Amino acid sequence: MRLSELSGKELVDLKKAERLGILGQTDLEIDETTGHIKAFIIPSVKWFGFRKQGNEVRVPWHHIKKIGTDMIIIDIHEDHH
Repeated sequence: MRLSELSGKELVDLKKAERLGILGQTDLEIDETTGHIKAFIIPSVKWFGFRKQGNEVRVPWHHIKKIGTDMIIIDIHEDHH
């Protein structure tokens, strides 16, 4: 799959079955030593469940459960404080 193919997919929360938004301009955080994808970096409009870093949201790769033809299923682990 190409990075450009991720654009336009809908993000869906696995546990809540909620639509979180449509992926637009997605960037990747890549581990320089292994070449593995560590996270999606998404310019945020409104996001819940993820830690904001400035104007963007970091979605760790291990939260992504399935990338389908038109959606990406993510499992958000809620932090209990």
